[in-house]
Amino acid sequence: MSRPRPIYLNLFQIRLPVPGLVSILHRMSGAVLFLLLPSLLVLFELSLESAQTFARFEAVFSLWAIKLIVIGVVWAYLHHLCAGIRHLALDLNYGTELAAARASSWAVLAISILLTLVVGAMIW
Repeated sequence: MSRPRPIYLNLFQIRLPVPGLVSILHRMSGAVLFLLLPSLLVLFELSLESAQTFARFEAVFSLWAIKLIVIGVVWAYLHHLCAGIRHLALDLNYGTELAAARASSWAVLAISILLTLVVGAMIW
């Protein structure tokens, strides 16, 4: 490669607009859910086996680090849900103008964070 690399490929200098950030977070939250939800379902199934396994499950989920991980998964789910609804609206040609796309992106971020705080308070 004797040609110089383009300066626009520096990922630390690229500033995404809010709709781009929401779109990337939508993909990342989908990947997190895809990877973590099967293991959470197995843990849920194990908690239903007996009273002893439920007590062990309760003890593990009372740790603050585990609660933070669960709150992170809750945020991933809620963000993915809100961004998915936004993407469905965009597919139906609602909110495709620049101002509406920016406003809906901010709304997705605000609603998903607000709902995560509500659910996080119930978990904590």
